[in-house]
Amino acid sequence: MSLAGVSCLVTGAGGFLGRRIVCLLLEEDEALAEIRLLDKTFSREALWSFGKFQGKTEVKILEGDIRDVEFLHRACQGVSLVIHTASIIDTLGLVEKQLLWEVNVTGTQMLLEACARGNVQHFIYTSTIEVAGPNCKGDPIFNGDEDTPYESTSRFPYAQSKRLAEEAVLKADGQMLKDGGVLVTCALRSMYIFGEGCPFLQGHLDKCLLNKNVYLRFSRKEALVNPVYVGNIAWAHVQVAKALQVPQKARHIRGQFYYISDDTPHMSYADLNYELTKELGFGIEPWLPMPLTMLYYFSLLLEIVSFVLRPFVRYIPSTNRHLVTLLNTPFTFSYRKAQRDFGYVPRYTWEEAKRYTSQWIASIVPQRREYLKSKKA
Repeated sequence: MSLAGVSCLVTGAGGFLGRRIVCLLLEEDEALAEIRLLDKTFSREALWSFGKFQGKTEVKILEGDIRDVEFLHRACQGVSLVIHTASIIDTLGLVEKQLLWEVNVTGTQMLLEACARGNVQHFIYTSTIEVAGPNCKGDPIFNGDEDTPYESTSRFPYAQSKRLAEEAVLKADGQMLKDGGVLVTCALRSMYIFGEGCPFLQGHLDKCLLNKNVYLRFSRKEALVNPVYVGNIAWAHVQVAKALQVPQKARHIRGQFYYISDDTPHMSYADLNYELTKELGFGIEPWLPMPLTMLYYFSLLLEIVSFVLRPFVRYIPSTNRHLVTLLNTPFTFSYRKAQRDFGYVPRYTWEEAKRYTSQWIASIVPQRREYLKSKKA
């Protein structure tokens, strides 16, 4: 399987996951014809990481808004593959619902329309585990797969927006293109992604440094999940892109969603933070700040306060019921179907993922300390 000669558009290419996908595409032995990198802005660091690869692949930087119709049409013209990672991730409700919908849902629908007009043959969507759950009852799943029955009832805006976007992508499979061809789509539902450059890991690290090098315990030890290393979820995108070039494989993949995990040991979200940094001398609190039921109702109280204050001031609670449920529900999935249908096998072992991530965290600790000191002053 090969991507030789393919013209590819990657949305969200300047982000945490998008950058890794682009770097893997640029590392391919059989060069793509062109990679177009689309994002609202690109950091100097991102541009530098792309510039390291001096190969045969032409790289075009496209800075613009996913909500701009004309911009999307120009971006898709002459492209045969789109990898759509661009998304607003919001677990606290910090982003206005309208903006979340415009980017995550409407932006995806507009991109699909641009693909149909631009005769794009293949479309890969980066979805999320939150599309599945956990639901508001906190029903657990252990080693689930794409056929595991589950009543998903989450009304949290981020989860809803990703679910609607995924539905639009899978529904678009088989859509007729302007040149008479057919659009083939699929979605990759990623577990929580960790690795170098992860903004969530950095946020938890900051709180840990302010708490005398002890991580806050925000999830029960028994709330097992299986996070995925950024290099492996990026590799899954490359693997499925290659498989879509083979008609026999594409027939099995089209219109399907796939859970993407790796061989990271099952552990709670809080314990992942500790596992990645314990050799750096960091600790973790042994217990939740209060019993789980009490924590749930405390979050409800904060949500009520936020609602009452809404006419006067925008108060965003530091936690909510959705987040408490998400962080404290066992929820693990297998990647067997991805392995069977398009040959996905994690590129990096847990030991490698842990080493690379720990090294990155160690490298940013001094600057985060300085930043937090200056903020305090």
